Amino acid sequence: MPYQRIRKMYKAAKRDYHRRARPGTAPGTLHSFDDTSPTRITGFGYDADSYAEEELKTAEEALAFTKKWKCAWINIDGLADIELLRSLGAAFSVHMLAMEDVINVHQRAKVEEYKENLFIVTRMARFTGKKHERNLDIEQVSLFLGQNYILSFQEREGDVLDPVRERLRHGKGRIRTAGADYLAYAILDTIVDGYFPVLEEYGEVLDDMEEVVFANPTPDTLTQIHDMRRELLLLRRAIWPQREAVSGLTYEYQEFVQEDNRAFFRDCHDHVIQLIDIAESQRERLSGLSDLYISSISYKMNEVMKVLTIIATIFIPLGFITGLYGMNFDPGASPWNMPELSSRYGYPAALTVMVTIAGAFLWYFYRKGWLFENSLAASRDHHEDNQ
Repeated sequence: MPYQRIRKMYKAAKRDYHRRARPGTAPGTLHSFDDTSPTRITGFGYDADSYAEEELKTAEEALAFTKKWKCAWINIDGLADIELLRSLGAAFSVHMLAMEDVINVHQRAKVEEYKENLFIVTRMARFTGKKHERNLDIEQVSLFLGQNYILSFQEREGDVLDPVRERLRHGKGRIRTAGADYLAYAILDTIVDGYFPVLEEYGEVLDDMEEVVFANPTPDTLTQIHDMRRELLLLRRAIWPQREAVSGLTYEYQEFVQEDNRAFFRDCHDHVIQLIDIAESQRERLSGLSDLYISSISYKMNEVMKVLTIIATIFIPLGFITGLYGMNFDPGASPWNMPELSSRYGYPAALTVMVTIAGAFLWYFYRKGWLFENSLAASRDHHEDNQ
């Protein structure tokens, strides 16, 4: 995965954690943010034999829609229309503090019980954009579970819940014969399962980064590792609280969750635990990549230093010889003033001595295994180990 793609994914995932009300704002105050999407309401009504899907305009229409059907799902995409959201909260007896948590989308996953409904907050992760330029999108999804309805709020259109809608449309499984609590399970389970392809893609990224770190680590590689660590931290912050939330739905809230459906929430809880294990293992791999990067850089530096040391070691005696014969003594003034300078073959003899010394050094370094990986010493050690 290119470095620019990792940066985009991190920025997209980080954005949602900075939408919050100003400090000191009165509890229950609803604020609109500039980057929110237009509000759109869709109703899904069903029973064992029939199904309807309608576009709704007002809170009154949404409430009337739930009364026409044995079970209904009112899905709201976009949080821009504060007045419409406020009227929806009033129509469905949603507590003002819960509606505030719906608007301020930095909430951690949780479950809160109110008199009329059960408030569930979860976080959904998916990739958006084209195949080779996809960005990570972490979005808050708020659910209100009533006796015969689900009221869901999403930050914008687009989600991972199309499989749930298809099951409703075609009556697959027991979803149209079960109650609203089973629909809540289906939504939560689909959101949780949506993390698996995200983590799988991060696993593929880690595989590619490991190859890069082994083959040719660069400073950009270390930057990618740190960005990847921040992204996995965001995913961890989204996944971990869901463990406690789904566990509560498994063992508590008897008024809203039927005993027959608790086994399904336990299965969803198992999926959350699997996600946590995968996320933690990838964080461990990423920490190992940091250590491997430092080791690879140190190894490359040691190799460079070894080559330079070998070159310097070879040229030390050669420099001594050339320096010795560079002294300006006159052989004619005394028989002790370098008489070999007057020799006919003095220059070829000096070159031969220098070449011999350099060759002797190279042979010695080769025998010690300091020149090549497949040196004689390495082969000998390997042979001894096999014996």
